[in-house]
Amino acid sequence: MLSMRLRLSDLQEPKWRPQGGRWINGESWIEPANVSTLVMEVNDDQAPRVRVRVKECERGEADFVALTMEPGEACLSSGVFGTAPLYLVEKAGELYASWDLTALRSHLRADRLVPRVVARTLTRQHRYSSETLFEGVYRLTERASATFTGSGLGIHYPELAEHVLEPRTLRSGVDPLAVLDELLTDVIREAPAATGCVGVELSGGADSGNVALAVKAARFPGVYSFGLLVGGSTGRQQRDRRGALVEHCGFRDTATPAMQHSPFCPGGVRALRRPHDPAGAFYQEAFDVVREQAAARRCEVMFTGSGGDEINAHHSRTQAELPTPEPVPWLGGKAIRALAEVNEHLAPIPVLPVPTLMAFGMHNPGFLRAGIWPVSPLAHPRIVRFMEQLPHEHKRGKALFRERIRRAGLPEWVAAPTEPENFLAVLEKGLRSYGLAVLDDMLKESILVDLGYVDGKALAMAGRNADSAPVVPDLLCDVLALEVGLRSLM
Repeated sequence: MLSMRLRLSDLQEPKWRPQGGRWINGESWIEPANVSTLVMEVNDDQAPRVRVRVKECERGEADFVALTMEPGEACLSSGVFGTAPLYLVEKAGELYASWDLTALRSHLRADRLVPRVVARTLTRQHRYSSETLFEGVYRLTERASATFTGSGLGIHYPELAEHVLEPRTLRSGVDPLAVLDELLTDVIREAPAATGCVGVELSGGADSGNVALAVKAARFPGVYSFGLLVGGSTGRQQRDRRGALVEHCGFRDTATPAMQHSPFCPGGVRALRRPHDPAGAFYQEAFDVVREQAAARRCEVMFTGSGGDEINAHHSRTQAELPTPEPVPWLGGKAIRALAEVNEHLAPIPVLPVPTLMAFGMHNPGFLRAGIWPVSPLAHPRIVRFMEQLPHEHKRGKALFRERIRRAGLPEWVAAPTEPENFLAVLEKGLRSYGLAVLDDMLKESILVDLGYVDGKALAMAGRNADSAPVVPDLLCDVLALEVGLRSLM
């Protein structure tokens, strides 16, 4: 939510002043993300102690980053939402921070990676942590704080968040659908949209469909919907579901064929080697197009369906186990050794679901670059807590979400499709058409192979097998995306 350069020597005599969208003091500066729905508050009434807060405007439970500065020390803290996590690096008495990892590019080195984070990335054992791929670069996780002094940078995790461990029995006469409807509409009405021009990511599934219905009920002056069409027979059904939802809600819709913007496609961020987060979303090329379309229509806020899978998860928190990862045959010795540490240095249980927060970190910085603030109502703490208490029969198969779509008057094939959309065909297209060429290039010169994280011979064999295989292994996307992302930053 903010970027900054902070020198400890400048904190001795704070004389902060606004200049060109930043607050300046000596050689230090602080700048909020260029998003109209964020506000920056500076309070120097107790100078030399100065407080800065960047937060969502006009919202009760707002996301924020807070900074307190006094001679010799600066402290940062974050809220529970984790919409766009802050990245931090300290060097020679200066603290650099940004929500955009690429803004710290001059401090990132490919030969100084964190082995366990690389191993997590290559084996899809992603973990929520202050650690990033790069040594000395830290993520400010939800409710965490960071202290910067002459001794360096310290990261401090919060206490475990409290959760409902088991569902509760509904009281007689309670309609959970009515409660969900009221909660969801209230959360959306709190969104910080100054002009009321908002967008909705509409896939045609139950999650985004429920968000769309609540956005319709909130009666914003201007609503646009955006979505990626996956193609094929699945895509035809998806297109029809989206069409029904768009017509019902009265949105102005823009649909984009995802196949035209598959991973590694020409003209995309990876093919052009534009600096980007190596651990970013697989489908960044396609979602970049969606974000560009929303920005062209001057949407201030984008409502997404993120978090729907997690809050409908059918398990007991007291007995939850992580799935066994799929073997990755091209792991190098360094990555194999680091697998023993994948569960070390983890952040404590957060307020929001861990997969949702991790998805925010991969997906949301792209919205901020486009000047759009992403809001995921299904991941709001009030919705999360409500769903935790809900009996399993209302969550199994997203039963309550699907019933809400039925009650809105939409047909059964919209509420409960027989063939839900997925992006596997888009990933296959990207790997088959463009990714294997990236692999060939990687086998000639590779950061990951040279550092021992990837076995070049095993990867070459995988490439040869993929040429004749009916389906390219999707695990190849992890290693190719990581390699291309690292190169883009060097």
